[in-house]
Amino acid sequence: MTPHLLLPAGALALALIAPAQAADRWPAPVQALSDQGLQIHAEFEAPGGLTGYAASYATGEVAIYLTPDGEHAIVGTLVDAEGNDLSDAALDEHVRAAQFAEVWERLEQSHWILDGDAEAPRVVYTFTDANCPYCRQFWEEARPWVEAGEVQLRHIMIGILASNSPAKAATLLGADDPAAALHAHSSSGEEIAAAAQPREIEEQVYANNQLFDELGLMATPTTLYRDGERVDRAQGVPSAARMVEIMGGEAP
Repeated sequence: MTPHLLLPAGALALALIAPAQAADRWPAPVQALSDQGLQIHAEFEAPGGLTGYAASYATGEVAIYLTPDGEHAIVGTLVDAEGNDLSDAALDEHVRAAQFAEVWERLEQSHWILDGDAEAPRVVYTFTDANCPYCRQFWEEARPWVEAGEVQLRHIMIGILASNSPAKAATLLGADDPAAALHAHSSSGEEIAAAAQPREIEEQVYANNQLFDELGLMATPTTLYRDGERVDRAQGVPSAARMVEIMGGEAP
C-alpha cells in the first residue's frame, strides 16, 4: 500500500469533534493524553481486553489502548501474531475518513482544467505548472487511459516554477477553450504565450497555489487520487507500476 496523504501541521486543520462522549468523560488515562494535546475522536473495540481510542495531533494520527483495569493507556500500533497492523483500519474510519473527504472536496472546489471525458468514471487531480517538463511527460503517459474514456484528469493549474508561471497558468485557465489550450500546450512542446487575464482568473491561480502549499506539496506534477476512501498522492512522474495504481488499472 502506498503512503496516504497526511495533512501537515497548520494546513487543513479540521474541526473534528469527538462524537457522543464529552471530553470530561474519557477514562482518566485517555483524558490525560487529551489534556496534553491529543484530540480524541472515537472509542472502538480492540482485541485482548483492550479498549481503543482514535486520536490525532498536528501532523498525524495515533491509536490509544486502555488496559482492562482502566488505569493505564498505551499509545501506538497494535499488531497480531503475524505482525499485521490492527490500528490502521480504526484510524482510517474514525480520523482519516473525514480528513480525506475534506481534501477531496477542496480539490473539487479548486480551479482546474478538464482533460478527458467528463463522464469518465475515475477522477484524478494533478497539480500542473505550465513550465514543468515533467507535467508534460505525465500528460503524455496518461493518454491511453484518458483517450479510452476511463480517466478524467483534472489539472489544477499553479504557478510556482518560474516568474512567468502564474501568468501562463492564468492564460490557460482564462482561454476560450481551456481544455484545448492545455492539450495544445502539452502535446506540442511549445510554450504558451502569457497574456493578461482578468483579476478573477489571476486570483484562481493564487488560490490554487495556496492549496498546493496547504497540502504540504513540493513538486510538480503532484497527482492525487482515491484508493478506496483514502486519498493518495504521487509526486513527480510516477513509475509504470504506480501509474497503473493511479489510473485504476492497466493501460487500455
